[in-house]
Amino acid sequence: MGLRALRLGLLSALFVGAGCLHLVNPEPFAQIVPPFIPWPGWAVLVSGIAEIAGGIGVLVPATRLPARWGLVTLLIAVFPANIYMAAEKIAPAGMTIAPWLLWGRLLLQPLLIWWVIAATKRTGAAAGTAAPAGSI
Repeated sequence: MGLRALRLGLLSALFVGAGCLHLVNPEPFAQIVPPFIPWPGWAVLVSGIAEIAGGIGVLVPATRLPARWGLVTLLIAVFPANIYMAAEKIAPAGMTIAPWLLWGRLLLQPLLIWWVIAATKRTGAAAGTAAPAGSI
């Protein structure tokens, strides 16, 4: 397995796993949906499905580019929930999280966006050069 396949596999696992958590245990996610967004349950459901679709999509060369931009859009769209979580000091039930960690978590969003873009960049024949044997 090449480094590119590993990066794509880890990226996929992150988003598919997070999406499954949204569907299996939506309540913690619904708590951080800002009040100005109607129907928090639906917002969590849609974002979970989008994460799963994007996570699977990055693995398929034909859907990698739309999956990239879908995930980037999703990460931007859910950023208000991360801000709301930090501003209101919302922690999952039974957990105590220091406020600085909640605010620090906001830095993860640009890093995730960068990772999605970097991991899904076109390489090889798709970018105009010959692709090494076995590359994705």
